[in-house]
Amino acid sequence: MPETPSETHLDIRIIPVTPFAQNCSLLWDTKTMKGVLVDPGGEAEKILHGVEKYGVSIEAVWLTHGHLDHAGGAEDIKKALGVPIIGPHKDDQFWMDQISEDWAKYGQEGMGRNCTPDRYLEDGEELELAGVKFGVAHCPGHTPGHVVIYNKDMKIAFVGDVLFKGSVGRTDFPKSNPQQLIDSITKKLWPLGNDMRFIPGHGPMGTFGEERQSNPFVGDHVVGEGKGRSSGIM
Repeated sequence: MPETPSETHLDIRIIPVTPFAQNCSLLWDTKTMKGVLVDPGGEAEKILHGVEKYGVSIEAVWLTHGHLDHAGGAEDIKKALGVPIIGPHKDDQFWMDQISEDWAKYGQEGMGRNCTPDRYLEDGEELELAGVKFGVAHCPGHTPGHVVIYNKDMKIAFVGDVLFKGSVGRTDFPKSNPQQLIDSITKKLWPLGNDMRFIPGHGPMGTFGEERQSNPFVGDHVVGEGKGRSSGIM
């Protein structure tokens, strides 16, 4: 679990959900105890138990993209708590329209439900929690409507399936685009700074600086030679 600067009064806990071990993030202000859920991919009851455990009052659900394991629990959370679903970009709605069908293909009927956000996000917009603003970067490639949500002061970015520690997102899905993914990472994420920490959709946290040094798909030694590759894990 990442530490956050004391002046922000924000805390984060990761709640792994679904058979894909997806990182659902619970982010909240320790003074007001108001918070948000980032990418509640499924197992809504487990997520709600975590919310209750930490005594957080959820204000909204933030989605980075529309895949079943990231958006599958959003509708159940919305109905249980009466909160809006915010994000991703509208170009991912087709994924959110088939969440139930996709889970059934994996033999996991009932794991997640289709959803329609109350608000789509565009590149350059801002989100806010307890007076703390978060930037939004539209980062297509893995999916066409993927967004990354970040805060420069906290040095934290919720990157969904754009980037992983040592890897990048898959681009063999409908409307995926390998070059777009590489451009999203190098042109939207790297400029946020090498000390920016990221919480990926799966697996351990990392920093942009570490990935620039060692990532075999988008490290500087690869993209600097114009050989950016995309393979990824999820």
